[in-house]
Amino acid sequence: MKTPFPFYVGGTWKTSPEHMPVVNPYNGRVVTEICRPGAEDVQDAVEAAARAFSHTRSAPSWKRALWLRKAADQIESTKEELARVLCLEAGKPLRYARAEIGRAVCTLKVASEEAGRLGGEVLPLDWTEAAEGRLGLVRRFPLGPVAGISPFNFPMNLVCHKAAPALAAGNSMVLKPASATPLSALRLAQILEEADIPAGAFNVIPCKASLAEALVTDERFKMISFTGSADVGWGIKQKAGKKRVCLELGGNAAVIIEPDADMETAVRRCVMGGFAYSGQVCISVQRIYVDQSVYETFAHDFVNRVKTLKIGDPLSEETDIGPMIDEASAVQTIEWIGEAVNQGGRILCGGRRDGRIVEPTVLENVSRNAKVSCREVFAPVVVMAPYETFEQALDWANDSVYGLQAGVFTRDLEKAFQAYNELEVGGVVVNDVPTFRVDHMPYGGVKDSGFGREGVRYAMEEMSEIKLMAIRGGLGQTGRSL
Repeated sequence: MKTPFPFYVGGTWKTSPEHMPVVNPYNGRVVTEICRPGAEDVQDAVEAAARAFSHTRSAPSWKRALWLRKAADQIESTKEELARVLCLEAGKPLRYARAEIGRAVCTLKVASEEAGRLGGEVLPLDWTEAAEGRLGLVRRFPLGPVAGISPFNFPMNLVCHKAAPALAAGNSMVLKPASATPLSALRLAQILEEADIPAGAFNVIPCKASLAEALVTDERFKMISFTGSADVGWGIKQKAGKKRVCLELGGNAAVIIEPDADMETAVRRCVMGGFAYSGQVCISVQRIYVDQSVYETFAHDFVNRVKTLKIGDPLSEETDIGPMIDEASAVQTIEWIGEAVNQGGRILCGGRRDGRIVEPTVLENVSRNAKVSCREVFAPVVVMAPYETFEQALDWANDSVYGLQAGVFTRDLEKAFQAYNELEVGGVVVNDVPTFRVDHMPYGGVKDSGFGREGVRYAMEEMSEIKLMAIRGGLGQTGRSL
């Protein structure tokens, strides 16, 4: 791995005098250093994307599809090396790192297919006598240069979820990756360069957050696609002016367990959903509401299974729980657990930390005003509570400023649709955890979880503009012509 690793602007790998270390969250060792762009470099990236848009917008769909297909094939052929990069920079356990690389391949392949499907429709306009002889053609056109800002927790696949639909729709992009995890985005830039995208079509600038504000305010960008914290996301919206904005701002995902559910499956999936990547997932299971008639059984089996999770080096095949991204996050998690206990909560397992590693923690009897219950904990912490009626469980699940996804385990189709109709979220997952996501489905939330949708085709719609051509005459009627 190059040291210092350059950044990518206008089809060129560039260096700078300022360097930033990339630190392995597990052991604190420096993996490598990267060159940090300055203000001029950021402006160069914006100008490069603006120039490249004239090429991306005119590229035929088969060529856009080819870029993305080549990139998918290259990631597939280097998946073990890329999974190791994820382990080193993000502290993601190897099994989850491999899964993320596999999803990145899928995201790019879906985008390569959708590049040829961004069509439109023929719209008859002659609904009134005055409009007789008129026809409409409706098509989607590329929006323009897009600014992408990505988080640390899925540093490859969430970058692909911004870059792939942008390129598939004919846009150019400047991406600002999370400072903790820039290597995956830079490797993607190398891969897209090898796929022969136009110079400037994809630029990666791992700059300081203060410099990234220029991406938000620059009028040459037509859209901001941001994934991260609610405070930062809503601040971006206020500064974005006339730009289109897509915000994915995290959540506080609830799961409802009905007495007719398959308990073994519910337990197994809730453990995965609550503790994969140490809970550092926007749709991680944070609150579990269980019908009181089966609560004790579920809680017993759930806690026992959580206790079997293996803590260790993310590079080990056996590791389930690795480090949190930084020590400050781990310290805050323990503070929030302590607050819950001080308010009457009870720790069923976990509750301790060793440096950046927080033990997988399960709490019950937690006040709904405690931070681990009402805010996004983004850590390996789950709270559980019994409910009396399904309606009560729905009310509790909705009692959140967030609304990303929710899960419901039940065999009752009527209750499944009741949850679908009443839960205030962007997605309801039946008989699985809200952590479930496949990369072509619409993904996003309501309330403080943001607005707009990812999922390749839905993101392409966000990144394109509908344009109508209304034609008068020339439609086969005798005596009529354009």
